[in-house]
Amino acid sequence: MYDYDSAARTARSQSLFIVTSLAFLAMLRRDLVIARRDFIGNLVQWMVVPAFFLFIFGRVLPQTGAASASYGALLLPGIVAMSLLMTALLNVTLPLVIDIGNEREIEDRLLAPLPTALVALEKVLFAALNSMVAGALVFPLAYLIMGNAYQVRTGAIGTLIYIMLLAAFAGASLGLTLGTVVKPEQIGLLNSVILLPIIFTGCVYFSWSALDSIKWFQVVTLFNPLTYSAEGLRGAMTPGLALATLDIRWVLLGLAGTIIVFLSLGIKGFTRRAVR
Repeated sequence: MYDYDSAARTARSQSLFIVTSLAFLAMLRRDLVIARRDFIGNLVQWMVVPAFFLFIFGRVLPQTGAASASYGALLLPGIVAMSLLMTALLNVTLPLVIDIGNEREIEDRLLAPLPTALVALEKVLFAALNSMVAGALVFPLAYLIMGNAYQVRTGAIGTLIYIMLLAAFAGASLGLTLGTVVKPEQIGLLNSVILLPIIFTGCVYFSWSALDSIKWFQVVTLFNPLTYSAEGLRGAMTPGLALATLDIRWVLLGLAGTIIVFLSLGIKGFTRRAVR
């Protein structure tokens, strides 16, 4: 005998899935349209900081003898990692602090036919997409500024891409957590208390193996997701450097762990603060 109740439940489940998927894609499309309108401003924002870092540390210092000629090859993966992680982090944290602050601008998104967790995940996905664009732009920028002062391994493009993806989602996940913790009146402290320590303990300007003589600091850097991003990209991009990088297994574990832990904390915090 045909089970009408089971068929009805299946139809309702499929209908709910379709509605939820369409709402999620519509929300993402809305953010992408807004980002496209502000593309020039975003482009400037993405390129100014990497350009200065690459020019000073990758060109000026080597040419003046303050750094070795191969320093640019060591630096570039760190700058790509920094652009990826920081762009993703800030693209979630700053809007979220405003959205769930006193003005409660998040209310329009919460009215969409979506579970609250998916509203948070859409912010993470949008930030990660922005981050990938910002990270990719560093490569032509580095060529314009540094010329042939660096080499990128062409045989590890797949590894390079998935490490970039993991770094982008790690930054977005961390940004989601920070966005639910930082209050609007505390946003001025974000740069000095959180962002600068992340940058300067993230192995952007030096390799992790070079810290062997400063063991305590070497251990500290392992608590920073930027370390795993920079070391993973360094191993994928610069095979000719005479230095050891973190094993790819530790890189994947560090980035995956960051995503799992901070995405879980961020979703819980977002649900608690958004629905009240």
